[in-house]
Amino acid sequence: MTIKAGDRIPDVTVTIMGKNGPESIKTSDYFKGRKIALFSVPGAFTPTCHAKHLPGFVAKYDALKARGVDVVAVTAVNDIFTLDAWLADRGARGKIDGLADGSAVLARAMGLELDLTEPGLGVRGKRYSAVVNDGVVEWINVEENSSVTTVSSAEATLEKL
Repeated sequence: MTIKAGDRIPDVTVTIMGKNGPESIKTSDYFKGRKIALFSVPGAFTPTCHAKHLPGFVAKYDALKARGVDVVAVTAVNDIFTLDAWLADRGARGKIDGLADGSAVLARAMGLELDLTEPGLGVRGKRYSAVVNDGVVEWINVEENSSVTTVSSAEATLEKL
């Protein structure tokens, strides 16, 4: 079943880059008491994610914060080292939190897994954006085609706030 507005984010473990390296964190702890603009990309350094999706959220970071978002976060089915290097490469480290979902546990629990095994990328997460308030999805926009950023863009996210 695909997650929808009004649902709670599944309580699974993801990895973040802490001050001393990788740290496991339960999503229930990460999302607790905060309004988070969350977006998902099929993979760090992949063309659309790298050239359009993440840069849009970096560019609109201040506008998102001005509309009441406490945190902007991205999730991807990548290891935390790749995700963190990507955030650093795109000038997003320190602005956007990386939630590494290396085994697609969060993507599967949300019903948003994307099977890209045919082109050699394995199981990934679909491209989407959402606002999550204290662990509850206020709204979510999932792309029908994960090769584009239309309903999941930073601009579309701002329109919903």
